[in-house]
Amino acid sequence: ADRAVAPVLPVGHRAAVLRAARAVGIPVPAAGFDHRAAAAAIRPLAGPDIRPVWEASRWAELPLLAQAARLEPEGGHLARAEAWLAAWLRVNPPFRGPNWACGQEAALRALHLALAGRLLGGLGPGAAPLAALLRRRIAAAPLYALAQDNNHPLSEAAGLIACAVIEGDRPAAGRAARRLTPSVLRLFGPDGGFAQDSPAYLRLALDVLAVADLLHPLEAPARERLAAAARLLHRLAAPGSGALPRLGHQDGSRFADLSLAGEHDARGSAERALRIFAGASAWPEDPGCAWLALPPRQERPPEAREWRGAGLWLRREGTTRAVLRLGPPAVNGRRFRPSHADALHLDLWDGDDALLPDAGTGAYNPGAGDGWWLDHFRGTAAHNTVAFDEADQMPVVSRFLHARWLARGDLPAGGWVRDHRGNRHAREVRVEGRVWTVTDSVSGPFGTFALRWHLAGPGWAATPDGAAGPRGRIALSADGLLVLSLAEGWCSPSYGVVGRRCLLVARARAPTSRVRTVITLPGHLPVESGALGAHC
Repeated sequence: ADRAVAPVLPVGHRAAVLRAARAVGIPVPAAGFDHRAAAAAIRPLAGPDIRPVWEASRWAELPLLAQAARLEPEGGHLARAEAWLAAWLRVNPPFRGPNWACGQEAALRALHLALAGRLLGGLGPGAAPLAALLRRRIAAAPLYALAQDNNHPLSEAAGLIACAVIEGDRPAAGRAARRLTPSVLRLFGPDGGFAQDSPAYLRLALDVLAVADLLHPLEAPARERLAAAARLLHRLAAPGSGALPRLGHQDGSRFADLSLAGEHDARGSAERALRIFAGASAWPEDPGCAWLALPPRQERPPEAREWRGAGLWLRREGTTRAVLRLGPPAVNGRRFRPSHADALHLDLWDGDDALLPDAGTGAYNPGAGDGWWLDHFRGTAAHNTVAFDEADQMPVVSRFLHARWLARGDLPAGGWVRDHRGNRHAREVRVEGRVWTVTDSVSGPFGTFALRWHLAGPGWAATPDGAAGPRGRIALSADGLLVLSLAEGWCSPSYGVVGRRCLLVARARAPTSRVRTVITLPGHLPVESGALGAHC
């Protein structure tokens, strides 16, 4: 593509790019960190939450200012990019401070730098020495990256591709691409499932690997797995908003967001991955693909009414869909660590919004007074599932690790899990028109159990058998006595943000063994307004 001419873009995108570019500020030191300390001495979890610091230092400003330079060649955007980068290096001298403490973060910077070069048709002479510094940091701990069994080995190998391309070393780029293949084959399954059991991390991995492939084509076996992953991301993204189920860890990562979609809209990520890896298109007007001169594809990704894989069971009916978490992920026959105790959690969506959503993540290292976020949001009570004796499904070993993982199996319209105490929970989900029925069957040595439904939006009120609101009615029944309550629960709509959300809880004692939840959505029958109790 002619880098001197901006591509044809959707209405409003040009103004959005220029507005965002003009808002780029000069980097400043992050509070609470010593930016002159040796990076090797930094302990990421010992002080303030380092996650937002890293996100803000991934050099996303560079491709943004490159886009602005294409739109306004005389606007001084390239000079601003050089000044911004020089200021960042003054605040973060090489191998000093929190922003040099992680090889993956150095890799993401290299990828954004190389992406800016692709948008501009090349980089200046100062880019190669900078890439050499980033390469040194990425290569410092390769065994640590491999041992993580998550996005680290993917991002760091992709970052080495970027460094080699910037330095003009095509053989080194080829070696890095070959190094990437075993990690892709280990961490992605043939069904597209990713070892890191989170739609948000699936999105981040695809964003990183799509940029890597643009810089240097990946090997065919890796591309086949990534094609399946792109189709999975498309299945999970709401068609009109791009919203993803907030399953597992959700930290708001945005990478190579040339569409300016933001953290809550994955359509640009899915479309780019579909075009590059799967030869398909779902959102042909995506501006990010236009910037990369990736033409729309004629083939559309499959949209089955029912799909099972990647530790999930998906069911669509009209404009509604259910996403059921079947249990800890299994990829290529290997079991990878679960991030939340959320087996058999159900997300129910009506259109582009979740009616029964997951509670989110909170933060990985909450501040003073918010330490309860860590246990709450990864715990069973933060999910739409059953908790036995008010205990989590799995005991916590450390900040990111559970022990005594669940046994699990499939059912025709759902699945079952059994915990280390011998308690078994089976869930099946049926739909008829705009009425969804969830049947939960329990057995084992428990004394009590609680079934929780996290309710999105305002206006919910208690009814004798559940709750009703403008978005639907939920009615519960059981083979024993149910005690229902409607209260305020907690949700984390974005990383580091926690607020209130309505929560419907059904509690019962043994020998109660079955609970039936019927969710009636607007458009099927009017939601009755009588006999309403407490509001939430």
